[in-house]
Amino acid sequence: MSIIEIKNLTKKFEVEGHTVTALDGINLSIEKGDVFGIIGMSGAGKSTLVRSINYLEKPSEGRVLIDGVNLDELSEKELRKKRSRIGMIFQNFNLLEQKNVIDNVCFPLEIAGIKKKEARQRARELLKTVNLEEKEKAYPSQLSGGQKQRVAIARALSTNPQILLCDEATSALDPQTTASILGLLKKINEEMGITIVIITHQMSVVTDVCKKVAIIDSGRLVEEGPVDLIFENPRSDAAKELISGKEIRYTPLENLHAERKIRIVFQENSAYEPVIANTILKLQTPVNILKADTRNVNGKAVGEMILGLPEGDDIQNDIIAHLKEAGLVVTEVTENE
Repeated sequence: MSIIEIKNLTKKFEVEGHTVTALDGINLSIEKGDVFGIIGMSGAGKSTLVRSINYLEKPSEGRVLIDGVNLDELSEKELRKKRSRIGMIFQNFNLLEQKNVIDNVCFPLEIAGIKKKEARQRARELLKTVNLEEKEKAYPSQLSGGQKQRVAIARALSTNPQILLCDEATSALDPQTTASILGLLKKINEEMGITIVIITHQMSVVTDVCKKVAIIDSGRLVEEGPVDLIFENPRSDAAKELISGKEIRYTPLENLHAERKIRIVFQENSAYEPVIANTILKLQTPVNILKADTRNVNGKAVGEMILGLPEGDDIQNDIIAHLKEAGLVVTEVTENE
């Protein structure tokens, strides 16, 4: 059952007399209880999309339905009530610096008219959920980045949301802290049943915790589906770039020289076999490993490699056929990926 339905969503802005289309005809359905990733490079339009889900940005065209309710048809009062069931966390935490931890978590409850005693009881329960009960009297300036984000998550959960929107929530954190925050989000999804939408430019975030993913490029939805299937066989240029290509810690693929390059993904049935060595021995020809990496995809270690093939169409096709027979997913790599 879909809890979020986005239908033909378009968002345009007027910038210095020019119309800029940030989102162009987005259609997306997110199921209740899912952990859904929306990924794209900087400027792709993903943050505008997530802000459109709760109508912080009102679409120029199209509709957003939450639990079947069209947000455009709600009054301001009704929209505020609907928003109270949609929590949101941000890259920069957005905590109130003059308030301590427990008062930050209580703040949305105070706005909702909850009595102070009841609000503090609820806040303490949530601080326990995010493993920060001992920090309730601390101020944001006394906390690490990861601790600040945990407070922000507790605050977002205070109104018992159905949906939690995470806009680049781990981008300001180091890898170890990112992993702990993603683990917390996964726990919240599993134990509370909250639908989580994660906006990010990092494929590692998506593969760690998301079940499904939508890829946004220049304001358009270019690919969507289960994370493992898109990781194995990306179809769009944007997906290929996000998975394999131009992150700083990788060598750009155009610098990996070979006449013909392929990408292979090791599934469970091939992960423990010397597939490349067997291919070289059987076909009596060298294969150049240009790049290798291992990713966590939905809790499973999945390997990927970029291989440079020797010259000659026949031997290249024989290698590809042998790798496919061994249970590997094989895709061509082009120079512009």
